[in-house]
Amino acid sequence: MAAISPESQMNQRTWPCKSDGGPRFTAISFIGKGKHGSKNDNPRLTNNPTINNFQINPKNKDFADFSQLPDDVLLKIAANFTLPNLRAASQVCKSWCDGLRPLRDAMLFLKNGKRFKHGRGGVKPDLNKALESFLKGAALGSTLAMVDAGLIYWEMGRKEQGIAFYRKAAALGDPAGQCNLGICLLQANPPNSEEAIKWLYKASVAGYVRAQYQLALCLHKNRGPSRNLREAVTWFLKAAEGGYVRAMYNIAMRYSVGEGLVQSHKLARKWMKRAADRGHSKAQFEHGLSLFSEGNMKQAVVYLELATRAGETAADHVKYVILQEMSTSCRDRAMLLADNWRPLPSSSR
Repeated sequence: MAAISPESQMNQRTWPCKSDGGPRFTAISFIGKGKHGSKNDNPRLTNNPTINNFQINPKNKDFADFSQLPDDVLLKIAANFTLPNLRAASQVCKSWCDGLRPLRDAMLFLKNGKRFKHGRGGVKPDLNKALESFLKGAALGSTLAMVDAGLIYWEMGRKEQGIAFYRKAAALGDPAGQCNLGICLLQANPPNSEEAIKWLYKASVAGYVRAQYQLALCLHKNRGPSRNLREAVTWFLKAAEGGYVRAMYNIAMRYSVGEGLVQSHKLARKWMKRAADRGHSKAQFEHGLSLFSEGNMKQAVVYLELATRAGETAADHVKYVILQEMSTSCRDRAMLLADNWRPLPSSSR
C-alpha cells in the first residue's frame, strides 16, 4: 500500500498571517460560522472535529478571550498543524505559546524521524530510529508524526499497529491519516468498504486530492453502497484539477469515451497532455500516439521515448516505425529533447 506521509504538507499556508493585527484575538476564523458563513479553505482547520464541535457563547465572558482555551482543547485543535502554523499560533499570546510547547517539541522529533527515514543530514537510513522518533512525536499529540509512524509500521508488515496510528490521526481530523486509513480498510481481509468510504469522503471534502482519487475509484468500481458514475467523475475531476496525475489520466479517458461526461476529444487531449507532462507513462504513450496521428513526428517521438524509458514497451515499437521516416538530424533533436525533459510539478497528497 503506497500510503503517503505528511511531508508534502510542511509548506502549507501560515495561519494567522502577520497582518492579522495585535497579539490577542477576539475571534478565530476557523470556528464554525453557521449555515451561511464563509468556509475556511484550510483542510487542516476545517476538517478538525474538535474545532467543529467547540461552541463559543459570546455572552460568556470566560470565552471572550481565546487565550483562556484549555490546553487539552488547544492541543486537539492544533494536532495536525504544520510547523509554520504552530509558530504563528504560538505568537498569539503567552498561554498559547506555553500550551503548544508539546507540539513544537513534536516537530523536532518529526524532523529527526525524517532524517533517519530518508538518510538525510549525514545519517544513514534507519527505519527503527525513524520509528522511535515518530513515536515520540505522536505521543506529544502530532498527527503528522502519527501518520509517519503508521506508514513505517505498515512498511514493516505490522499492519494492525499502522492502522491504529492512522485511526488516531484520522479521529483528530488529519486528512492524510483519513486517506491512509481508508485505503488500509479497502485492503483489509475482508475489506470494510463502508467505513473506508466514510474516511475517504472526509479527507476528500477537506481537499485532499489523493483521497478524492481513491474515493472516485471506489464509486466507479462499485465498492460502496452503490455505483455512482456521475459522482465518481466529479471526484476524478476535482483530483485532476488539484494536480493529481493519475486523476488527470483518468479524466482524459473519461472525456475520450464519454463515460460520465460529454465526450470531448479536445478536453481529452488537454488532460492527457497534462498527465504526460507530469510523468504519467501511459499518458505519454497515448499523447505520443495522438501527436503521430496529427503528423507531429518529432514531438511524437519525444513522448514515445519518455514512455519507453518508463516501461511502456508498446511505445518502443511505434517509435521505431516513426524513426524510420525521420532524418538523422531530426532523430538526434528528438532524443536530445527527451534527454533534457523534466516533469512538471504535481500533487501527491
